[in-house]
Amino acid sequence: MSDASPLSEDAPLAERVRANPRPGLLWALGLFAFVAVEFGALATAITGPVPWNVLYELPAGLVGGATVTSVASVVVLVSTIVCGAVGFYVQSKTNTLRAGAAGTLALLVGVGVAASIGGVLLYAFVALGLLAGLGLLAGGYTRDSPRAMVFGVVVLVVGLIGLESVVSFPTLLTRELFPNQGHRLPGGGWEGPFLGLSPALAWAFRVVLVYAYAFGLLWWCWRGYRTFRQHYRYADWTPRDDMIDRLSGHYWGLFGFLVVFMFVTMAVFAPPLGPTTVEQNINNPYSYQIEYLTDSGAVESITAGDANIGSSSAGNPDRNVGVMQYDDFGRFHPFGTLVSGKDMFTFMAAGARVSLFIGLLSIGVAGLIATGLALVTAYYKGLADLIVVITSDSIQSLPRLLLIILMSVVFAGTGIAKVYSGGLLLALIFAATSWPFLWRAVRGPAFQIAEQEWIDAARSFGQAPHKTMQKHMAPYILGYLLVYGSLSLGGIIIATAALSFLGLGIQPPTPEWGRAVNLGRSYIATVSWHISTIPGILVVIVVTGFNAFGDGIRDAIDPQSEGGSDAADEGVAAAGGGG
Repeated sequence: MSDASPLSEDAPLAERVRANPRPGLLWALGLFAFVAVEFGALATAITGPVPWNVLYELPAGLVGGATVTSVASVVVLVSTIVCGAVGFYVQSKTNTLRAGAAGTLALLVGVGVAASIGGVLLYAFVALGLLAGLGLLAGGYTRDSPRAMVFGVVVLVVGLIGLESVVSFPTLLTRELFPNQGHRLPGGGWEGPFLGLSPALAWAFRVVLVYAYAFGLLWWCWRGYRTFRQHYRYADWTPRDDMIDRLSGHYWGLFGFLVVFMFVTMAVFAPPLGPTTVEQNINNPYSYQIEYLTDSGAVESITAGDANIGSSSAGNPDRNVGVMQYDDFGRFHPFGTLVSGKDMFTFMAAGARVSLFIGLLSIGVAGLIATGLALVTAYYKGLADLIVVITSDSIQSLPRLLLIILMSVVFAGTGIAKVYSGGLLLALIFAATSWPFLWRAVRGPAFQIAEQEWIDAARSFGQAPHKTMQKHMAPYILGYLLVYGSLSLGGIIIATAALSFLGLGIQPPTPEWGRAVNLGRSYIATVSWHISTIPGILVVIVVTGFNAFGDGIRDAIDPQSEGGSDAADEGVAAAGGGG
């Protein structure tokens, strides 16, 4: 820490911030401004892809009846209230991270379920979230507990996410503020797009603003790390500094990070990035009217569905809307149109959100299973390790693709297959078939840590096994889990696309990249080549990006992978508890 301060090196972070509040306060205000201008879009990205209704509709569907569904929803909501109250109470008494996190997660689930139901319940949960956040914030300030104050801010955000479902917050980068849809004027020019620009320029302007915002937010987060390092950290060096320096000089890894970041940005900001909306383009095109200029010079209206029929790409020069072209109704299509005439860029942007949801959920569940089993097998060894080895070998011995296809077909008629057009089912199937690979990847490091002296000391001291695993073992294998998880994520995305290509993955009308490849496979050698080629290229780029990013993380946290002289202990320390 470069700032001169009378505080001791053991002073907690809160005291360091109070001793020099200006840098941290300026950064926090900047972060607040970044989030505030796009809070509506960020809140929708968090809650929109999650099928909250499955939490009460799926159990009720096993019994049947609207009354059962209502009872199940009430049970879920009451459970979230109880879990949240217990978590926040324990957090206020013990200041533990797990209790506060459990309470926050329970409240988020409750807000999401209430938003899917609507009505008075949503208002009640919004009020509950806001009051709980203010209470935690005030209690943390009174007790001088920064952790409680942080949880208070997070819970307030959860309440605001629910409030956004009631009253849509204004966002800066919206198609209402920067519209790109309109029609030509008889005397030339356009009516409707932003500043009278052409739809192509208006759409490009909005896309540039969205990505400028995303990269600006990324830069501000990096500045927050630099602010902490310069003003609030006593140590001049930690192993994580070397890890970040190695990653910043790893150009292959930086390329992967850039691709992943742009893919995530496309998924989060899919609504403003698309030339049109999913509702108008895919779900209900016949419920929306558009205006266009006819050849006779008159402005007429037509449904979006009828316009799509006249804008289809069918491999014929007379029936094709290609890349960066307008259709006969004055609509701009950056990636052209599909066989159905729907805008392909809007389809791809919405499909990115679906792919990201499946990938993150499956890797998250598989990672939790792999981490838990790795810690248990490394700590107890013997029979526990043998059982897990036999189980994982049995799963790995089966042809994975055939196993995924078999499970998709077997569970196709169940209620869970209806959630997100099969997206939730695919995510759980991938998790069930992926955890053995992740467990194998972290099993070795977990065994290495289990042999260290501090583990024997904790065991001799009488510390509970789960405490030893959580505090002394888990931090050292998370780095390896991050590496192999990022590498596996690309494989899940390409597997999702492959299943959709075969007609076994995400079902219409939910967009998915693999289905676009399937729709255009008959036109690959025609003027409508874009239907299959562009989604295929994007799948390759995204998967390559995740693999490159995983390689960069691996080389950054493990000096031995770059030819370093130190053993793997240094790499493990840098990845987990050493910094």
